[in-house]
This record gives sequence, structure tokens and C-alpha cells, in this order.
Amino acid sequence: MEALYHQTNKQVHEVQSYMGHLETSDKQSVHLVENEIQARIDRIFSNLERLEILSSKEPANKRQNAKLRVDQLKYDVQHLQSALRNFQHRRYNREQQEKQREELLARTFTANDSDTTIPIDETLQFNESLQNAHHGMDDLIGSGTSILHGLRDQRMTLKGTHKKILDVANMLGLSNTVMRLIEKRAFQDKYFMIGGMLLSCVIMFLVVQYLT
Repeated sequence: MEALYHQTNKQVHEVQSYMGHLETSDKQSVHLVENEIQARIDRIFSNLERLEILSSKEPANKRQNAKLRVDQLKYDVQHLQSALRNFQHRRYNREQQEKQREELLARTFTANDSDTTIPIDETLQFNESLQNAHHGMDDLIGSGTSILHGLRDQRMTLKGTHKKILDVANMLGLSNTVMRLIEKRAFQDKYFMIGGMLLSCVIMFLVVQYLT
């Protein structure tokens, strides 16, 4: 497991370094860089699946630490995946805006038969407003994506915590039978307490009746 863990950790750092090439790549090569990063991320996820299996087979005194290390790697690569998707989303919107701008500038504006001219200034202003609206939507979508990924990461963390609690319970030797006995004893103690309270009330009532 150690060899695979160090290999996967190295791959995570390589992807983090490679992410910087996205902003400096030109239009022709940016797709190649995105595909390369996605392929590396997919290999990391494949390694993480194997690491999860191997960590569950570790000795009891090492299992919890092994799972923590794997969870940390998973958290890092999930953030890398989110960053790549956000970059691709921004790139796509930017390319669409550039395409629309080029089409608008290349369009030939002529008068129709009724000598009605097209208000170019108003069209350009409308296009600029539309682009600003697109930018606003991009920001909202980016924020929503970050929130969703954050919630997913929190869910994964809670699941990991739940597993760790179960592991600790197993380490302490709290078997299901013992837990049921504890619950049964607590249930019986509850009825004993209620019975004692009722008996005390009856005795107090009889004492008051006898004295009066």
C-alpha cells in the first residue's frame, strides 16, 4: 500500500503543477492540456479505489491512519477536478462570447425597402448588456458549483467520520450483543425510576391522609 500511496500522492502534486499550464496555453493547445489533466485525474481516482480496498485490509492499529491518508488524497483530487471543470466552463463561455462578437462585427447592415436603418449603436449596447448578464450568470454558476462540491466534500468527510467511529467501537470491543444489553439495562432502569417515583407519591399521599 505504501508504494501505491506515494505514487498517487506524487501524481496529485504533478496535476497541481500542470494546472498552471491552462492559463498560459493558446486556443489550439488548451484542449490538449485539459485532456491530459483529465486523464491524470482519472488515473488518480483509479488508484484511490485500490487504496481504499488496501486500507481496509490494514491491521487494526494502522487502519484508521491509512484511511485518513487516503481521504486526504481524495479531498485534494476532488478540488483539482472542480478547478478543471470551472476553467472549462469559463473557457466555453468566453469562446461563445468571442464568436458572437465576431459575427456581429462581420454582419453587413443595409437599409430595407422602407429606408429603415438598423440602429447599430443600440445593437452593440444590447450585446454588451447581454455579455454582462452572461458574466453574472457565470459567477452564479461558479458559486453554485463551488457550494455543491463543498457539500459533497462535507458528505464524504461525514461518511469517513462515521466509519472511523465504527472502527473505534470495534477496537474497544463493543460488540452488538453488548450494545443491546446496555440498551436493555437502560430501558429497565427507566421503568424502575418511574415505579419508584409512583411509589413515593403513594406513600406521601397516605402519610398526608393519615396525618390529616
